[in-house]
Amino acid sequence: MHTDTERCLRAVRSKDARFDGWFFTAVLTTRVYCRPSCPVVPPKDRNMTFYPSAAACQQAGFRACKRCRPDSSPGSPEWNHRADLVARAMRLIADGVVDREGVPGLAARLGYSARQVERQLLAELGAGPLALARAQRAQTARLLIETTALPMADIAFAAGFSSIRTFNDTVREVFALAPKELRARAPKRAADGAAAASGASGVISLRLPFRAPLNPDNLFGHLIATGVPGVEEWRDGEYRRTLSLPYGHGIVALTPRPDHIGCRLSLTDPRDLTIAISRCRRLLDLDADPAAIDDQLRADPLLAPLVDKAPGRRVPRTVDEAEFAVRAVLGQQVSTAAARTHAARLVTAHGEPVDDPEGGLTHLFPGPERLASLDPESLALPRSRRTTLTTLVRHLADGDLALGSAGGWDEARARLTELPGFGPWTVEVIAMRALGDPDAFLPSDLGIRRSARELGLPHTPAALTARAAAWRPWRAYAVQYLWAVDDHPINFIPARDAQVRT
Repeated sequence: MHTDTERCLRAVRSKDARFDGWFFTAVLTTRVYCRPSCPVVPPKDRNMTFYPSAAACQQAGFRACKRCRPDSSPGSPEWNHRADLVARAMRLIADGVVDREGVPGLAARLGYSARQVERQLLAELGAGPLALARAQRAQTARLLIETTALPMADIAFAAGFSSIRTFNDTVREVFALAPKELRARAPKRAADGAAAASGASGVISLRLPFRAPLNPDNLFGHLIATGVPGVEEWRDGEYRRTLSLPYGHGIVALTPRPDHIGCRLSLTDPRDLTIAISRCRRLLDLDADPAAIDDQLRADPLLAPLVDKAPGRRVPRTVDEAEFAVRAVLGQQVSTAAARTHAARLVTAHGEPVDDPEGGLTHLFPGPERLASLDPESLALPRSRRTTLTTLVRHLADGDLALGSAGGWDEARARLTELPGFGPWTVEVIAMRALGDPDAFLPSDLGIRRSARELGLPHTPAALTARAAAWRPWRAYAVQYLWAVDDHPINFIPARDAQVRT
Protein backbone atom coordinates (compact mmCIF):
# COMPACT_ATOMS: atom_id res chain seq x y z
CA MET A 1 0.00 0.00 0.00
CA HIS A 2 2.90 2.40 0.69
CA THR A 3 3.41 2.88 -3.05
CA ASP A 4 -0.11 4.31 -3.48
CA THR A 5 0.76 7.87 -2.43
CA GLU A 6 -2.70 9.35 -2.85
CA ARG A 7 -4.34 6.62 -0.78
CA CYS A 8 -1.73 7.05 1.96
CA LEU A 9 -2.25 10.82 1.98
CA ARG A 10 -6.01 10.39 2.40
CA ALA A 11 -5.45 8.02 5.34
CA VAL A 12 -3.04 10.45 7.03
CA ARG A 13 -5.34 13.46 6.51
CA SER A 14 -8.28 11.59 8.06
CA LYS A 15 -6.10 10.07 10.84
CA ASP A 16 -7.59 6.69 9.97
CA ALA A 17 -6.46 4.15 12.58
CA ARG A 18 -7.54 1.28 10.34
CA PHE A 19 -4.33 1.78 8.36
CA ASP A 20 -1.97 1.67 11.36
CA GLY A 21 0.58 -1.02 10.58
CA TRP A 22 -0.24 -1.06 6.85
CA PHE A 23 2.31 1.69 6.19
CA PHE A 24 4.34 4.34 8.04
CA THR A 25 4.62 8.06 7.32
CA ALA A 26 8.12 9.57 7.35
CA VAL A 27 8.33 13.37 7.65
CA LEU A 28 11.26 14.76 5.71
CA THR A 29 11.51 18.02 7.67
CA THR A 30 11.49 16.63 11.21
CA ARG A 31 13.06 13.23 10.40
CA VAL A 32 10.42 11.36 12.44
CA TYR A 33 8.10 8.58 11.34
CA CYS A 34 4.50 8.16 12.47
CA ARG A 35 1.52 5.88 12.19
CA PRO A 36 -1.32 7.16 9.91
CA SER A 37 -3.50 8.05 12.92
CA CYS A 38 -0.88 10.29 14.57
CA PRO A 39 -2.78 13.02 16.51
CA VAL A 40 -0.47 15.88 15.46
CA VAL A 41 -1.35 18.24 12.59
CA PRO A 42 -0.41 16.44 9.34
CA PRO A 43 2.64 17.87 7.57
CA LYS A 44 2.48 19.23 4.06
CA ASP A 45 2.06 16.61 1.38
CA ARG A 46 5.44 17.35 -0.17
CA ASN A 47 7.14 16.68 3.16
CA MET A 48 5.76 13.15 3.54
CA THR A 49 7.07 9.90 2.19
CA PHE A 50 5.82 6.41 2.98
CA TYR A 51 7.46 3.14 4.00
CA PRO A 52 6.12 -0.40 4.41
CA SER A 53 7.72 -1.08 7.81
CA ALA A 54 9.11 0.64 10.88
CA ALA A 55 12.45 -1.03 10.15
CA ALA A 56 12.60 0.63 6.72
CA CYS A 57 11.95 4.02 8.34
CA GLN A 58 14.71 3.46 10.88
CA GLN A 59 17.11 2.25 8.19
CA ALA A 60 16.42 5.46 6.23
CA GLY A 61 17.41 7.56 9.25
CA PHE A 62 14.00 8.44 10.74
CA ARG A 63 13.21 8.16 14.45
CA ALA A 64 9.93 7.13 16.05
CA CYS A 65 7.36 9.83 16.85
CA LYS A 66 7.00 10.39 20.61
CA ARG A 67 3.29 11.14 20.32
CA CYS A 68 1.83 8.25 18.31
CA ARG A 69 4.53 5.64 19.12
CA PRO A 70 4.40 3.95 15.71
CA ASP A 71 6.49 1.00 16.87
CA SER A 72 3.53 -0.15 18.99
CA SER A 73 0.90 -0.09 16.23
CA PRO A 74 -0.84 -3.34 15.23
CA GLY A 75 1.13 -5.55 12.88
CA SER A 76 0.44 -5.58 9.17
CA PRO A 77 -2.50 -7.85 8.30
CA GLU A 78 -0.56 -8.84 5.18
CA TRP A 79 1.17 -11.59 7.18
CA ASN A 80 -2.21 -13.04 8.21
CA HIS A 81 -3.63 -13.83 4.79
CA ARG A 82 -0.45 -14.72 2.92
CA ALA A 83 1.71 -17.82 3.03
CA ASP A 84 4.53 -16.82 0.69
CA LEU A 85 8.21 -16.48 1.62
CA VAL A 86 7.98 -12.89 2.90
CA ALA A 87 4.90 -13.56 5.04
CA ARG A 88 6.41 -16.68 6.58
CA ALA A 89 9.68 -14.84 7.22
CA MET A 90 7.83 -12.02 9.00
CA ARG A 91 5.97 -14.48 11.22
CA LEU A 92 9.25 -16.19 12.14
CA ILE A 93 10.99 -12.88 12.85
CA ALA A 94 8.07 -11.93 15.11
CA ASP A 95 8.59 -15.27 16.84
CA GLY A 96 12.18 -14.29 17.65
CA VAL A 97 13.95 -16.72 15.32
CA VAL A 98 16.56 -14.20 14.13
CA ASP A 99 17.47 -13.30 17.72
CA ARG A 100 17.90 -16.95 18.66
CA GLU A 101 19.27 -18.51 15.47
CA GLY A 102 20.44 -15.63 13.29
CA VAL A 103 19.68 -15.09 9.61
CA PRO A 104 21.11 -18.52 8.64
CA GLY A 105 18.65 -20.14 11.06
CA LEU A 106 15.78 -18.14 9.56
CA ALA A 107 16.78 -19.14 6.04
CA ALA A 108 17.14 -22.81 7.00
CA ARG A 109 13.63 -22.87 8.44
CA LEU A 110 12.24 -21.31 5.28
CA GLY A 111 14.17 -23.63 2.97
CA TYR A 112 15.87 -20.80 1.06
CA SER A 113 19.35 -19.33 1.02
CA ALA A 114 20.07 -16.41 3.34
CA ARG A 115 20.77 -14.26 0.27
CA GLN A 116 17.37 -15.03 -1.25
CA VAL A 117 15.55 -14.24 2.00
CA GLU A 118 17.44 -10.96 2.29
CA ARG A 119 16.63 -10.05 -1.31
CA GLN A 120 12.90 -10.78 -0.96
CA LEU A 121 12.52 -8.84 2.30
CA LEU A 122 14.43 -5.84 0.96
CA ALA A 123 12.32 -5.77 -2.19
CA GLU A 124 9.00 -5.79 -0.36
CA LEU A 125 9.72 -4.20 3.02
CA GLY A 126 12.72 -2.00 2.40
CA ALA A 127 14.65 -3.74 5.18
CA GLY A 128 16.44 -7.04 5.62
CA PRO A 129 15.90 -9.60 8.40
CA LEU A 130 18.52 -8.06 10.70
CA ALA A 131 16.94 -4.59 10.44
CA LEU A 132 13.46 -6.04 11.03
CA ALA A 133 14.67 -7.97 14.07
CA ARG A 134 16.46 -4.85 15.33
CA ALA A 135 13.23 -2.84 15.11
CA GLN A 136 11.46 -5.55 17.09
CA ARG A 137 14.21 -5.55 19.73
CA ALA A 138 13.81 -1.80 20.08
CA GLN A 139 10.08 -2.17 20.67
CA THR A 140 10.65 -4.90 23.27
CA ALA A 141 13.25 -2.74 24.99
CA ARG A 142 10.81 0.19 25.16
CA LEU A 143 8.15 -2.04 26.72
CA LEU A 144 10.53 -3.29 29.38
CA ILE A 145 11.90 0.19 30.07
CA GLU A 146 8.44 1.70 30.51
CA THR A 147 6.60 -1.11 32.29
CA THR A 148 9.21 -2.67 34.58
CA ALA A 149 11.86 -1.59 37.07
CA LEU A 150 14.43 -4.02 35.66
CA PRO A 151 17.98 -2.67 35.48
CA MET A 152 18.94 -1.42 32.02
CA ALA A 153 21.58 -4.13 31.61
CA ASP A 154 18.97 -6.83 32.22
CA ILE A 155 16.61 -5.15 29.76
CA ALA A 156 19.32 -5.01 27.10
CA PHE A 157 19.90 -8.74 27.12
CA ALA A 158 16.23 -9.62 27.67
CA ALA A 159 15.32 -7.63 24.53
CA GLY A 160 17.87 -9.59 22.51
CA PHE A 161 20.74 -7.10 22.23
CA SER A 162 24.24 -8.52 22.20
CA SER A 163 25.74 -5.71 24.26
CA ILE A 164 24.69 -2.78 26.46
CA ARG A 165 26.37 -0.38 24.06
CA THR A 166 24.30 -1.63 21.12
CA PHE A 167 21.18 -1.36 23.27
CA ASN A 168 21.95 2.24 24.23
CA ASP A 169 22.80 3.25 20.66
CA THR A 170 19.67 1.64 19.22
CA VAL A 171 17.30 3.20 21.76
CA ARG A 172 18.82 6.66 21.17
CA GLU A 173 18.65 6.25 17.41
CA VAL A 174 15.07 4.92 17.27
CA PHE A 175 13.45 7.04 19.99
CA ALA A 176 15.80 10.07 20.16
CA LEU A 177 16.05 9.49 23.91
CA ALA A 178 18.46 7.65 26.16
CA PRO A 179 16.99 4.61 27.95
CA LYS A 180 16.82 6.47 31.30
CA GLU A 181 15.08 9.42 29.63
CA LEU A 182 12.59 7.02 28.05
CA ARG A 183 11.78 5.58 31.47
CA ALA A 184 11.41 9.05 32.97
CA ARG A 185 8.86 9.96 30.25
CA ALA A 186 6.79 6.82 30.83
CA PRO A 187 3.17 7.42 31.90
CA LYS A 188 2.91 7.95 35.66
CA ARG A 189 0.72 4.89 36.11
CA ALA A 190 3.42 2.69 34.59
CA ALA A 191 6.24 4.32 36.54
CA ASP A 192 4.38 4.14 39.85
CA GLY A 193 3.51 0.49 39.40
CA ALA A 194 6.77 -0.63 37.86
CA ALA A 195 8.49 -1.74 41.03
CA ALA A 196 5.47 -3.64 42.26
CA ALA A 197 4.86 -5.18 38.85
CA SER A 198 8.37 -6.33 38.15
CA GLY A 199 9.88 -7.04 41.52
CA ALA A 200 9.37 -10.37 43.20
CA SER A 201 6.31 -11.20 41.12
CA GLY A 202 8.03 -10.76 37.75
CA VAL A 203 4.77 -9.56 36.15
CA ILE A 204 4.89 -7.31 33.10
CA SER A 205 1.71 -5.39 32.22
CA LEU A 206 1.09 -4.01 28.75
CA ARG A 207 -1.60 -3.13 26.23
CA LEU A 208 -2.06 -5.11 23.02
CA PRO A 209 -3.46 -2.82 20.28
CA PHE A 210 -5.86 -3.96 17.57
CA ARG A 211 -7.82 -2.56 14.66
CA ALA A 212 -11.39 -1.76 15.62
CA PRO A 213 -13.94 -3.18 15.71
CA LEU A 214 -13.18 -6.28 17.76
CA ASN A 215 -15.98 -8.49 19.06
CA PRO A 216 -14.61 -10.37 22.07
CA ASP A 217 -17.61 -12.66 22.58
CA ASN A 218 -16.71 -15.53 20.26
CA LEU A 219 -12.98 -14.93 20.66
CA PHE A 220 -12.76 -15.24 24.43
CA GLY A 221 -15.91 -17.37 24.64
CA HIS A 222 -14.35 -20.05 22.44
CA LEU A 223 -11.06 -20.10 24.34
CA ILE A 224 -12.86 -20.31 27.68
CA ALA A 225 -15.42 -22.94 26.68
CA THR A 226 -12.77 -25.24 25.20
CA GLY A 227 -10.08 -24.48 27.80
CA VAL A 228 -8.02 -27.36 29.15
CA PRO A 229 -8.19 -27.53 32.97
CA GLY A 230 -4.80 -26.85 34.52
CA VAL A 231 -3.57 -25.12 31.35
CA GLU A 232 -6.34 -22.51 30.90
CA GLU A 233 -8.90 -20.81 33.10
CA TRP A 234 -11.30 -17.85 33.31
CA ARG A 235 -10.80 -15.99 36.58
CA ASP A 236 -11.91 -12.51 37.67
CA GLY A 237 -12.59 -11.35 34.12
CA GLU A 238 -9.29 -12.63 32.74
CA TYR A 239 -8.52 -15.49 30.38
CA ARG A 240 -5.37 -17.08 31.81
CA ARG A 241 -3.14 -19.80 30.45
CA THR A 242 0.36 -21.26 30.69
CA LEU A 243 2.94 -20.79 27.93
CA SER A 244 5.84 -23.01 26.88
CA LEU A 245 8.58 -20.66 25.64
CA PRO A 246 12.14 -21.07 24.25
CA TYR A 247 13.96 -19.97 27.41
CA GLY A 248 11.46 -21.04 30.04
CA HIS A 249 7.74 -20.83 30.64
CA GLY A 250 5.19 -18.21 31.54
CA ILE A 251 1.61 -17.41 32.50
CA VAL A 252 -0.44 -14.82 30.64
CA ALA A 253 -3.68 -13.12 31.68
CA LEU A 254 -5.66 -11.46 28.85
CA THR A 255 -8.56 -9.07 29.41
CA PRO A 256 -10.79 -7.56 26.69
CA ARG A 257 -11.01 -3.76 26.85
CA PRO A 258 -12.85 -1.34 24.56
CA ASP A 259 -9.70 -0.09 22.80
CA HIS A 260 -7.06 -2.70 23.61
CA ILE A 261 -6.42 -6.09 25.17
CA GLY A 262 -4.98 -5.94 28.67
CA CYS A 263 -2.04 -8.34 28.98
CA ARG A 264 -0.18 -9.41 32.12
CA LEU A 265 2.80 -11.69 31.59
CA SER A 266 4.70 -13.60 34.24
CA LEU A 267 7.87 -15.06 32.71
CA THR A 268 10.61 -17.20 34.18
CA ASP A 269 13.04 -15.57 31.71
CA PRO A 270 12.49 -12.02 30.36
CA ARG A 271 14.18 -12.98 27.09
CA ASP A 272 10.87 -14.65 26.20
CA LEU A 273 8.92 -11.36 26.24
CA THR A 274 8.97 -10.76 22.48
CA ILE A 275 7.84 -14.24 21.56
CA ALA A 276 5.21 -14.28 24.33
CA ILE A 277 3.67 -11.06 22.98
CA SER A 278 3.78 -12.42 19.44
CA ARG A 279 1.99 -15.60 20.48
CA CYS A 280 -0.68 -13.72 22.43
CA ARG A 281 -1.37 -11.49 19.43
CA ARG A 282 -1.59 -14.57 17.24
CA LEU A 283 -3.88 -16.34 19.73
CA LEU A 284 -6.36 -13.45 19.60
CA ASP A 285 -5.90 -12.67 15.88
CA LEU A 286 -5.15 -9.05 16.76
CA ASP A 287 -3.45 -8.12 13.48
CA ALA A 288 -6.52 -8.86 11.37
CA ASP A 289 -8.15 -6.16 9.22
CA PRO A 290 -11.84 -6.37 10.24
CA ALA A 291 -12.94 -3.65 7.82
CA ALA A 292 -11.74 -5.57 4.76
CA ILE A 293 -13.07 -8.89 6.08
CA ASP A 294 -16.51 -7.65 7.10
CA ASP A 295 -17.00 -5.61 3.91
CA GLN A 296 -16.56 -8.72 1.79
CA LEU A 297 -18.78 -10.93 3.96
CA ARG A 298 -21.50 -8.25 3.97
CA ALA A 299 -21.76 -8.66 0.20
CA ASP A 300 -23.66 -11.91 0.88
CA PRO A 301 -27.21 -10.82 1.81
CA LEU A 302 -27.64 -13.81 4.14
CA LEU A 303 -24.44 -13.09 6.05
CA ALA A 304 -24.86 -9.30 6.14
CA PRO A 305 -27.27 -9.25 9.12
CA LEU A 306 -24.86 -11.36 11.18
CA VAL A 307 -21.95 -9.04 10.37
CA ASP A 308 -23.98 -5.90 11.09
CA LYS A 309 -25.21 -7.30 14.40
CA ALA A 310 -21.73 -8.03 15.80
CA PRO A 311 -18.92 -6.86 13.50
CA GLY A 312 -15.26 -7.54 14.10
CA ARG A 313 -15.27 -11.23 14.91
CA ARG A 314 -11.81 -12.75 15.04
CA VAL A 315 -10.63 -16.34 14.64
CA PRO A 316 -9.54 -17.81 18.01
CA ARG A 317 -6.16 -19.34 17.29
CA THR A 318 -3.44 -20.90 19.41
CA VAL A 319 -0.14 -20.19 21.15
CA ASP A 320 1.30 -23.55 20.07
CA GLU A 321 0.53 -25.28 16.77
CA ALA A 322 1.53 -28.77 17.96
CA GLU A 323 -0.63 -28.40 21.08
CA PHE A 324 -3.67 -27.51 19.02
CA ALA A 325 -3.13 -30.40 16.60
CA VAL A 326 -3.11 -32.83 19.54
CA ARG A 327 -6.26 -31.22 20.96
CA ALA A 328 -7.98 -31.41 17.56
CA VAL A 329 -7.42 -35.17 17.49
CA LEU A 330 -8.73 -35.51 21.05
CA GLY A 331 -11.82 -33.58 19.98
CA GLN A 332 -12.70 -35.77 17.02
CA GLN A 333 -16.36 -36.92 17.12
CA VAL A 334 -16.86 -36.00 20.79
CA SER A 335 -18.46 -33.09 22.64
CA THR A 336 -16.55 -30.03 23.81
CA ALA A 337 -16.75 -31.28 27.39
CA ALA A 338 -15.40 -34.72 26.47
CA ALA A 339 -12.52 -33.21 24.47
CA ARG A 340 -11.63 -31.05 27.46
CA THR A 341 -11.67 -34.09 29.74
CA HIS A 342 -9.37 -36.10 27.46
CA ALA A 343 -6.94 -33.18 27.23
CA ALA A 344 -6.98 -32.67 31.00
CA ARG A 345 -6.04 -36.31 31.59
CA LEU A 346 -3.15 -35.98 29.15
CA VAL A 347 -1.93 -32.81 30.84
CA THR A 348 -2.14 -34.26 34.35
CA ALA A 349 -0.24 -37.39 33.35
CA HIS A 350 2.42 -35.85 31.10
CA GLY A 351 2.48 -32.06 31.51
CA GLU A 352 5.23 -30.22 33.34
CA PRO A 353 3.96 -28.80 36.67
CA VAL A 354 4.08 -25.02 37.19
CA ASP A 355 3.40 -22.71 40.13
CA ASP A 356 0.57 -20.18 39.85
CA PRO A 357 0.27 -17.98 42.95
CA GLU A 358 -2.61 -15.99 41.39
CA GLY A 359 -4.90 -18.81 40.32
CA GLY A 360 -5.45 -22.46 39.51
CA LEU A 361 -3.11 -23.16 36.61
CA THR A 362 -1.04 -26.26 37.29
CA HIS A 363 0.71 -27.53 34.13
CA LEU A 364 2.23 -26.75 30.78
CA PHE A 365 0.67 -28.65 27.89
CA PRO A 366 3.04 -31.56 27.08
CA GLY A 367 5.09 -31.15 23.92
CA PRO A 368 5.39 -33.72 21.10
CA GLU A 369 8.72 -35.05 22.38
CA ARG A 370 7.19 -35.94 25.75
CA LEU A 371 4.02 -37.37 24.21
CA ALA A 372 5.96 -39.47 21.70
CA SER A 373 7.26 -41.65 24.54
CA LEU A 374 3.89 -42.37 26.17
CA ASP A 375 2.33 -45.83 26.24
CA PRO A 376 -0.62 -45.87 23.79
CA GLU A 377 -2.48 -48.28 26.05
CA SER A 378 -2.53 -45.64 28.79
CA LEU A 379 -4.82 -43.44 26.67
CA ALA A 380 -8.53 -43.80 27.39
CA LEU A 381 -9.38 -43.50 23.70
CA PRO A 382 -10.72 -45.81 20.98
CA ARG A 383 -7.95 -47.80 19.30
CA SER A 384 -8.18 -45.87 16.03
CA ARG A 385 -7.94 -42.54 17.88
CA ARG A 386 -4.90 -43.78 19.80
CA THR A 387 -3.24 -44.65 16.48
CA THR A 388 -4.05 -41.21 15.08
CA LEU A 389 -2.66 -39.43 18.13
CA THR A 390 0.55 -41.46 18.47
CA THR A 391 1.28 -41.15 14.75
CA LEU A 392 0.79 -37.40 14.89
CA VAL A 393 3.06 -36.81 17.89
CA ARG A 394 5.74 -39.08 16.44
CA HIS A 395 5.86 -37.08 13.21
CA LEU A 396 5.85 -33.79 15.13
CA ALA A 397 8.65 -34.95 17.44
CA ASP A 398 10.77 -36.23 14.53
CA GLY A 399 10.36 -32.98 12.61
CA ASP A 400 8.71 -34.74 9.67
CA LEU A 401 5.61 -32.57 10.11
CA ALA A 402 6.02 -28.79 10.42
CA LEU A 403 3.01 -26.84 11.64
CA GLY A 404 4.82 -23.63 12.60
CA SER A 405 5.24 -20.32 10.83
CA ALA A 406 7.96 -21.61 8.51
CA GLY A 407 5.76 -24.00 6.55
CA GLY A 408 3.19 -23.34 3.86
CA TRP A 409 -0.51 -23.96 4.49
CA ASP A 410 -1.06 -26.25 1.50
CA GLU A 411 2.03 -28.31 2.27
CA ALA A 412 0.91 -28.80 5.88
CA ARG A 413 -2.57 -29.81 4.74
CA ALA A 414 -1.10 -32.40 2.39
CA ARG A 415 1.11 -33.88 5.14
CA LEU A 416 -1.76 -34.04 7.62
CA THR A 417 -4.04 -35.73 5.09
CA GLU A 418 -1.47 -38.52 4.72
CA LEU A 419 -1.73 -39.41 8.41
CA PRO A 420 -4.24 -42.06 9.53
CA GLY A 421 -7.47 -40.68 10.98
CA PHE A 422 -7.14 -37.19 9.52
CA GLY A 423 -10.27 -36.31 7.60
CA PRO A 424 -11.28 -32.95 6.09
CA TRP A 425 -12.74 -31.57 9.35
CA THR A 426 -9.59 -32.22 11.40
CA VAL A 427 -7.29 -30.90 8.69
CA GLU A 428 -9.30 -27.72 8.19
CA VAL A 429 -9.76 -26.92 11.88
CA ILE A 430 -5.97 -27.22 12.30
CA ALA A 431 -5.47 -25.04 9.22
CA MET A 432 -7.85 -22.43 10.65
CA ARG A 433 -6.71 -22.26 14.27
CA ALA A 434 -3.13 -23.57 14.26
CA LEU A 435 -1.77 -22.63 10.85
CA GLY A 436 -3.69 -19.34 10.72
CA ASP A 437 -5.12 -19.78 7.22
CA PRO A 438 -7.91 -17.16 6.95
CA ASP A 439 -9.59 -19.16 4.19
CA ALA A 440 -9.90 -22.48 6.06
CA PHE A 441 -13.46 -23.78 5.88
CA LEU A 442 -15.48 -26.47 7.70
CA PRO A 443 -18.48 -27.32 5.50
CA SER A 444 -18.98 -30.70 7.22
CA ASP A 445 -19.08 -29.25 10.76
CA LEU A 446 -22.46 -29.99 12.33
CA GLY A 447 -22.75 -26.52 13.87
CA ILE A 448 -22.00 -24.87 10.51
CA ARG A 449 -24.53 -27.03 8.68
CA ARG A 450 -27.18 -26.34 11.31
CA SER A 451 -26.59 -22.58 11.10
CA ALA A 452 -26.57 -22.65 7.30
CA ARG A 453 -29.94 -24.39 7.26
CA GLU A 454 -31.38 -21.82 9.69
CA LEU A 455 -30.14 -18.92 7.55
CA GLY A 456 -31.39 -20.38 4.29
CA LEU A 457 -27.90 -21.19 2.99
CA PRO A 458 -27.13 -24.53 1.32
CA HIS A 459 -26.39 -27.01 4.10
CA THR A 460 -24.79 -29.95 2.30
CA PRO A 461 -20.97 -29.75 2.31
CA ALA A 462 -20.62 -29.58 -1.48
CA ALA A 463 -23.32 -26.96 -1.98
CA LEU A 464 -22.15 -24.85 0.97
CA THR A 465 -18.56 -24.95 -0.32
CA ALA A 466 -19.76 -23.70 -3.71
CA ARG A 467 -21.71 -20.86 -2.10
CA ALA A 468 -18.75 -19.96 0.14
CA ALA A 469 -16.51 -19.30 -2.86
CA ALA A 470 -17.74 -15.69 -2.74
CA TRP A 471 -16.43 -15.38 0.84
CA ARG A 472 -12.83 -16.14 -0.08
CA PRO A 473 -10.21 -15.46 1.19
CA TRP A 474 -12.06 -14.93 4.50
CA ARG A 475 -14.01 -18.17 4.92
CA ALA A 476 -12.51 -18.82 8.38
CA TYR A 477 -14.15 -15.57 9.53
CA ALA A 478 -17.43 -16.59 7.91
CA VAL A 479 -17.21 -19.73 10.07
CA GLN A 480 -17.13 -17.52 13.19
CA TYR A 481 -20.29 -15.68 12.09
CA LEU A 482 -22.04 -18.96 11.28
CA TRP A 483 -21.10 -20.51 14.61
CA ALA A 484 -22.54 -17.42 16.32
CA VAL A 485 -26.03 -18.34 15.10
CA ASP A 486 -26.07 -21.25 17.55
CA ASP A 487 -26.72 -20.79 21.27
CA HIS A 488 -23.45 -22.42 22.35
CA PRO A 489 -21.08 -21.47 25.21
CA ILE A 490 -18.30 -20.72 22.69
CA ASN A 491 -20.21 -17.56 21.71
CA PHE A 492 -20.41 -15.96 25.15
CA ILE A 493 -17.99 -14.61 27.75
CA PRO A 494 -18.89 -15.84 31.26
CA ALA A 495 -19.68 -13.34 34.00
CA ARG A 496 -16.65 -11.61 35.48
CA ASP A 497 -16.94 -13.38 38.82
CA ALA A 498 -17.39 -16.81 37.21
CA GLN A 499 -14.43 -19.16 37.38
CA VAL A 500 -14.18 -21.72 34.58
CA ARG A 501 -11.66 -24.36 35.63
CA THR A 502 -13.57 -27.61 35.06
